Amino acid sequence: MTRIALYDLDRTITRRPTYLPFLLHAAWRLDKKRLLFLPVLVIVSIGYVFGLVSRARLKEINQHLLLGHAIPAARLVEIGESFADKTLHENIHAQAFATIAADKAEGRRLVMASASYSFYVVPLARRLGFDDVIATGSMRGEDGEILARIDGENCYSTGKLGLIRAWMEQQQIDPEQDDIRFYSDSESDMPVFEIAHEPVATNPTSKLRKIAEKAGWRVIAWG
Repeated sequence: MTRIALYDLDRTITRRPTYLPFLLHAAWRLDKKRLLFLPVLVIVSIGYVFGLVSRARLKEINQHLLLGHAIPAARLVEIGESFADKTLHENIHAQAFATIAADKAEGRRLVMASASYSFYVVPLARRLGFDDVIATGSMRGEDGEILARIDGENCYSTGKLGLIRAWMEQQQIDPEQDDIRFYSDSESDMPVFEIAHEPVATNPTSKLRKIAEKAGWRVIAWG
């Protein structure tokens, strides 16, 4: 039997979201003039709130505005590494380090599943000692540059569950038989909570806390 500790990232392991901070971190290093598009991001976000733009399309538009349509892969890897260092030192719950270490000591396979882009989630997960990463991927251009287009599913809600199931199938992990402990802060991850043998509501939103308390799940709050 495989024992897995599956973790969400934003507001679960981290104190604050990482997506917009990464875009700002990257834009500052790639082309500071693109920060002038920030008011446009607000307009696009309003479109998302009113259902005019999907979450996945919102991410693509924001990346296009702040980082450009295509970025040399080596340059983005470098920026992803520097952002991972910054996040590790400034934006990780202190208790998360101990919990991750305890799961590792139990012999659990550590898997990070995040809606954030893999080009900065992967280096951060590596620094935290994770074994595997499931995250939102990016399409590549003809010369290998990273495009402002999502490759496949946005790793969010049912999309996250789909990517987790695909990864499990590839790794020959049976979600019915193997032991899955899942940590997340948000009710958007309910599809994944439903396959977990041990759901752990971690720094939960008020809505998730109510769900967790009603279902008798473990609730932990770091801060």
